[in-house]
Amino acid sequence: MPPTRTAFSSMSAVPKKNRRALDGVLLLDKPVGLSSNDALIRAKRLLLALKAGHTGTLDPFATGLLPLCFGEATKFSQDLLEADKTYETVVHLGIETDTGDTEGQVVGSKPVDVSLADIEAVLARFRGAIEQVPPMYSALKRDGKPLYEYARAGVTLERQARAVTIHALDLLDWQAPFLSLRVTCSKGTYIRVLGQDIGAVLGCGAHLNALRRTGVGALTLDGCQTLEQLEATAEAEREKLLAPVDALLGTFPALKLSDELARRFLHGQRLALGQTDVELPAAPGRVRVYEQTSNRLLGTGQLESFGVLRPERLIATAAN
Repeated sequence: MPPTRTAFSSMSAVPKKNRRALDGVLLLDKPVGLSSNDALIRAKRLLLALKAGHTGTLDPFATGLLPLCFGEATKFSQDLLEADKTYETVVHLGIETDTGDTEGQVVGSKPVDVSLADIEAVLARFRGAIEQVPPMYSALKRDGKPLYEYARAGVTLERQARAVTIHALDLLDWQAPFLSLRVTCSKGTYIRVLGQDIGAVLGCGAHLNALRRTGVGALTLDGCQTLEQLEATAEAEREKLLAPVDALLGTFPALKLSDELARRFLHGQRLALGQTDVELPAAPGRVRVYEQTSNRLLGTGQLESFGVLRPERLIATAAN
């Protein structure tokens, strides 16, 4: 299913007084068969965390990188929802399912009579800017209900095609009828639909046999933890598995402020940096902002023309 708004979990099994405020990011390697929200709930319970959210869903049958944000990191989760994603997938040619993946019912089958040259030619058609029709089995809503509820009731609704971008589409392996691909794409791209569309152009139909997310923005599977690894870690040591909040902001240039400018920034003041000794990034745009002396992350800001810095999202604990 597609990325959705950050989902915040409840943790009624753990008394509120026993939960704690944690700030950071857990790079989780989500297992097959578990929803993103269920994975979040389990991680939140193991960390006894007060506040947590995930950064876009992975289908239950999919595995791989699911960044979980805790505390102040939840303020920046939207940045990962907007980020490009990288996946590795296995497309099963010749068999179509109603969901476009292994969880659905088979709705058609055709012989697979394609060559490597045929595949390469079809893949070339899907690189760059393309349009996709969102699947019925998705979390997109119509009249307040997700599309998958209509689909389960046997109702098919008209959906408008949406523009997405396939930045890279690489053939990893071809062992008929299985086609292994690596895809880097813009937000809102449905890999299930991509697999189905490739199968349709090849004339044999297809569904996804496997899907693994390997990258979200600048984050990769490096340093990922499984739920089993988290559970096996001593409770007092689990917090050390969290990456710092600014792990979410690695694609933005860093800007360091003096103590006085940092204080004013945390009070929400626009700063004219053009006449200061601050080293400015090469171009205007989004920046991650630090206090120079302590190297503490203060939040993010928009660096405007003429060196004007406008505060955006601030770290509340940085003011303490």
